[in-house]
Amino acid sequence: MKFNVWSTLLQWGRRAARQSAVIVALVVSVFLLTDLAFPQTAAAYPFWAQQNYDSPREATGRVVCANCHLGSMPTEVEVPQSVLPDTVFKAIVKIPYDLDTQQVLANGDKGGLNVGAVVMLPEGFKLAPEDRIPEEMKEEVGPNYLFQTYSEEKDNILLVGPLPGEQYQEIVFPVLSPDPSASKDISFGKYPIHVGGNRGRGQIYPTGEKSNNAIYNASSTGTISSIEKADDGSYSVKINTADGNSVVDTVPPGPALTVAEGDEVTAGKAITTNPNMGGFGQKDVEIVLQSSGRVKGLIAFVFAAMLTQIMLVLKKKQVERVQEAEMSF
Repeated sequence: MKFNVWSTLLQWGRRAARQSAVIVALVVSVFLLTDLAFPQTAAAYPFWAQQNYDSPREATGRVVCANCHLGSMPTEVEVPQSVLPDTVFKAIVKIPYDLDTQQVLANGDKGGLNVGAVVMLPEGFKLAPEDRIPEEMKEEVGPNYLFQTYSEEKDNILLVGPLPGEQYQEIVFPVLSPDPSASKDISFGKYPIHVGGNRGRGQIYPTGEKSNNAIYNASSTGTISSIEKADDGSYSVKINTADGNSVVDTVPPGPALTVAEGDEVTAGKAITTNPNMGGFGQKDVEIVLQSSGRVKGLIAFVFAAMLTQIMLVLKKKQVERVQEAEMSF
């Protein structure tokens, strides 16, 4: 009797396990099919560059973030004038803006601005491992190690964002300098660093479509015959053209209309305000990978030069005293 009970329980357990496996497989399949059928645009704007460009800096010197973020705002960067090999130093990127500013979100509501940054370091320079970062620098970097490399092949290009701008108007990148003695490809000298910083959403998606954080223009010349507002806050602006046809321009939720029914518009004329409150900026600086031997040699040369000057002054004083003694006799 006991054997039959345990056998029955074992069969029920096996059936439940098979049913659970089937359910899990169905759920995973639904998720995969949903992603394939309804792909979603990535919301992390600094990473779009990774998907569309081999390098975030074009041949003209412009950082590719400017292709989507059309507004211009300043970006500042602070790095040491020179660093020694195999040392950790700070690259501070400052992305200033008015904290009271709010941007248009994807759903048309207003919200705070996000920030992001890209730092293109020289070859050999890379993000410092956490165990190499000094404790006092860790406090400046922050509790979350949010940086990532542009790709596995380009670990000298660092990305971060989007981050809340209220907390990260100043981003500290911990950087590890290379050691020329460990690699023949690295040499001492002066190197450029290219930095880009952004605040706010872009106006154009990488696909070429406008976001709702951009100005919308009339597609044709004519008279606005009707304006209809949808439940989601978007507008349908109907324009009657001179040839008797009509076109409908759709404005997503966010930008405010600057036209009304009966207004005459021309093709390309703005029919909304500019909701963009952010902007992108880039800055180029230089850093010197300095040899400790050269620094010691410079110190020794300066000391020797100073000592020589002192000896010459003392010798001159001695000669003057001898001349005074001879003249007194």
